[in-house]
Amino acid sequence: MSQSNIERWDKVKEKVTMMQNGIGQVIVGQDKIVLEMMVSLLCRGHCLIVGVPGLAKTLLVSTLGQLLGLSFRRIQFTPDMMPMDIIGSEILQGDEAGVKRKFEFSPGPIFANLILADEINRTPPKTQAALLEAMQEKQVTVSGRTMKLHEPFIVYATQNPIEHEGTYPLPEAQLDRFFFNLLIDYPSMDEERVIVQKTTGRHSVELKNILSPEDVMELQDAALDVPVPDNVQDYILKIVNFTRPVSKLSDDYIKQYVAWGAGPRASQNLTRGAKALALLKGNPAASVEEVREVARPVLRHRIIPNYNATGEGITVETIIDHVLEKVQ
Repeated sequence: MSQSNIERWDKVKEKVTMMQNGIGQVIVGQDKIVLEMMVSLLCRGHCLIVGVPGLAKTLLVSTLGQLLGLSFRRIQFTPDMMPMDIIGSEILQGDEAGVKRKFEFSPGPIFANLILADEINRTPPKTQAALLEAMQEKQVTVSGRTMKLHEPFIVYATQNPIEHEGTYPLPEAQLDRFFFNLLIDYPSMDEERVIVQKTTGRHSVELKNILSPEDVMELQDAALDVPVPDNVQDYILKIVNFTRPVSKLSDDYIKQYVAWGAGPRASQNLTRGAKALALLKGNPAASVEEVREVARPVLRHRIIPNYNATGEGITVETIIDHVLEKVQ
C-alpha cells in the first residue's frame, strides 16, 4: 500500500472512531443496531427498522443526523397522507404588488439527508409508491418536472410489529429496496437503568457536528474501495443461491419451507455490507465473518417462507440459521 493510501486509510479510521464515540454519548445499548445503521449509511442503503414504540428509533436517526452534520426530517405516516405531503407541491403565489401570479414549488420533507419514515405501513400504496421513487432513483417528480434529492440521502423506515389494523403491508418490490431489515429489541435491565437515569434528570448531552456531509460521502466512497477476496465472493454467492428452492445448491429443507429465495440484490448488499463493516472494524479486506454478521438484516426480508413453514412455526430467522449452518 502506498504512503498516500495509508494516510487516507488512517484519516478514514479517525472519522469512523469519532462517529462511533459520538453516538455512544447519547444512545445507551443497541450497539448492534447502531453498527448496522452505520453500515447502511456507508453503503447508501435504506433501512427498515422493526420494533415496538419507545425503543429510541427516532433518537437514533436524529442523533446520526446531528453528529454528521446532515439534515434530518421525521415523517409520521397516516392513512390519509398523500404523495404531495411527502414530496411537496406547486402553490399559486402572487408578487408583492399582487399583479402577477405563478406556481412555485414548495418542497416537502423528503428534501433532507436522513428521513425517518415513521410507521411506513400506515399509509396507502399510492403514497408508498412516491417514497419508492425517491428511495430507488434519488429523485422526485412533480407536475412532470424531475428534481434530484440531496446527497447523501438515506431513508430509515419503522414498522410496529404488534399492530396490524389499519395498515397497508409493504409490497415485496418495495421491501427489496431496503438494504437492511433491522429488528430492534428491548434493552437489558442494566442498560434501561442508565436510560432512566439519563432521561429523568437534568443531565443532557450537547451534540456537536463531528463530520460534514462531504466527510460522510468520503467514507461512503472509501467503503467501495475495500477489497473482497474471491473466496468471500464465492461464499456470498453460495449463501444466496442456497436460499432458492430452484437452485441445485439448495437442500430438501429449503425446498420444503421456502416459497421464494433471495434475489441478486441480496448478493450485492451482502458484498457492500461486508465491505462497510470491514471498514468500520478497521480491517483491510472483507472476510467471511463480516458476511455472516450482515447476512440476517440482508436476508430476513428477502426470503419468503411457504405455507408449510407457516403451519409448522418455521420463521425466516430459523431458515437463515439453517442456511448459515449448511453453507461452508
